[in-house]
Amino acid sequence: MAKPTRIEIDCSTGVQRVVDLTDEEIAQREADAATAATEQAAREAAEAAALATKESAQAKLAALGLTADEIAALSK
Repeated sequence: MAKPTRIEIDCSTGVQRVVDLTDEEIAQREADAATAATEQAAREAAEAAALATKESAQAKLAALGLTADEIAALSK
């Protein structure tokens, strides 16, 4: 597998250079990707929990005899 690269551009001359990433840069990139995946999983879990709570509350209101329209009006 080829090493990941980055492009460096000298803005004063417009010259572009393709440079291999260092081992440290690759490790940082992998750590950043793992952190992002963990944060995404946490966001998705929080959204799922909020949705489950909302559905539970709506089911409880329906059990009390409220109509779907009344429940929707309370959600606004």
